[in-house]
Amino acid sequence: MKNDVRTCREAEGLSQADLAAAVGVTRQTINAIERERYDPSLELAFQLAKHFDCRVEDLFDPEMDE
Repeated sequence: MKNDVRTCREAEGLSQADLAAAVGVTRQTINAIERERYDPSLELAFQLAKHFDCRVEDLFDPEMDE
């Protein structure tokens, strides 16, 4: 799933480890999400959106065919 996690994280000057600690996951999880190799759980998606003060839809694009 395409996402803007890396862009938002870098805009705040956070490392992957900093963001991981803020939302309660490992650095490897953040890395996998940013590289689009792992889709976060709904709970984690909401935690990330809350951290960046945005909507889940603004952070993640499921690329659904219409």
